Amino acid sequence: MASKVIYFTVAGKEEQAEFSGEDSQQEVYEIFRSAAEAGPLDILKLYNVKGHLIKISQGLEANSQADRYKLEVVATHCEGSIKSSELGVDISNLDERLRRLERIIKVDGGEMPDSFHDLKRQIDDFRTKLESVEHLSWLGLFKDPAMQTGSAPFWCRKNTKKVRSDYSSVNEKFLKMTNIHVSDEVRDYLRKPTFDNWQWDDSEMLVLLRQMFIELNLTSKFNISLPKLHEWLFEVYLNYNNVPFHNFKHCFMVSQMMYGLICLTEVQQKIDDLDILILLISAICHDLDHPGYNNAYQINAKTELALRYNDISPLENHHCAKAFEILGKVNFLSNLPAEQFKAFREGMIKCVLATDMAKHSEILTKFKDIIPTFDFNNKEHKSILLMILIKTADISNESRPTEVADPWVECLLEEFFTQSDLEKLEGLPVAPFMDRDKVNKPSSQIGFIKFVLLPLFEALGDLYPVIEADVIVPVRNALQYYQKMADNMEVERKRHIEKRPSLHMTNN
Repeated sequence: MASKVIYFTVAGKEEQAEFSGEDSQQEVYEIFRSAAEAGPLDILKLYNVKGHLIKISQGLEANSQADRYKLEVVATHCEGSIKSSELGVDISNLDERLRRLERIIKVDGGEMPDSFHDLKRQIDDFRTKLESVEHLSWLGLFKDPAMQTGSAPFWCRKNTKKVRSDYSSVNEKFLKMTNIHVSDEVRDYLRKPTFDNWQWDDSEMLVLLRQMFIELNLTSKFNISLPKLHEWLFEVYLNYNNVPFHNFKHCFMVSQMMYGLICLTEVQQKIDDLDILILLISAICHDLDHPGYNNAYQINAKTELALRYNDISPLENHHCAKAFEILGKVNFLSNLPAEQFKAFREGMIKCVLATDMAKHSEILTKFKDIIPTFDFNNKEHKSILLMILIKTADISNESRPTEVADPWVECLLEEFFTQSDLEKLEGLPVAPFMDRDKVNKPSSQIGFIKFVLLPLFEALGDLYPVIEADVIVPVRNALQYYQKMADNMEVERKRHIEKRPSLHMTNN
């Protein structure tokens, strides 16, 4: 197949890239990543001569040197990254001392003992741990002696909440862009599970959330004031915290997948407009004010949320309460009749509470039982379907292309490891799948895909076979991807063991 040449600038330098139609989207993306000298988790954004953001893909139109695209490296996938040197620990000194020790042993003619290799591994592990805790000051904690009670230290977590004044530029850009027409290409792309959130900034994602309301005709059917909708969306944005995973980008991706599922399944033809409103707003609000520490931590640490909600889905109850608190402040649904709003509230609470994974098996079992006789006129059947749809959207990252899903796994593991580090310090139970000493990327995903994702997605596929190619097959491919990664890591582990020198003992 004939190749195409793309001309662009990056960091003020003129570059060009050549690829064929046979190259995968990931291969095309890597060509641009290489040209920008970007890291594996950096975000790339490409603009045309008009300054419009365009997708980096095989379908990118060839251009000339006169109308070069502009490539930018915007940011890494997670904010707040710090290096070990910023923590006041200089790993290079340890490395140098280790090298001197190695030279002494070699000069003396001795073989490297196992204890030396163990020490080197410990330093490498220490470096990895130090540099992977990104949004924290040494394990994300500082000790405030003034707040200690008895002999047990009080650990204060770094504030991750957004300050309105710091994000006024986001709102200004968002409001300016509401006057710009969203192209047909972007509108079509927004419906697809392949959507790449890493190419869009926060203001642009707010515009796209607004577009979903318009495309689904919710603004006209419920007489929603656009200025009020804009105000509400920004309030929601402010109430998503700066945590590694459960942040505004996650909110957007869940909402985008929900929107994609609504379009793909054409469920709008079978359920009420109010149900569509419930689905979209539930997706947008489902993790509001998430602190980055899960329900197990809330309950074991006896936090204010756990005490308030009696250990029953503390986070999900909090997300719901926060959603209606914001709606009380900016009620863009003020034109809903009282009875309709009551039904909306009831449906939204059910949907958000359904995202508690502790209820996963119960909800999935109910859904499987009713699939053979599913009736859209049955209120209970429809309610369970809405819960299944939001659950699917909530954990759908592995149905996306690898280059989109991979950074999300890194973000999730970072949040897990931050929590487990804290739990160890506080003497609380630690889940093995969250322990940085017991889990890695493939091991974290293989079981989750096998026993959670595929059973859920395939059950939805029994009712809506249309999702097979776009949602289920990519998840099966992701399982193979992680199994292959695990196999390669095991081969490397065995090779490392075989190469490791052993200390030979001789009798004098």
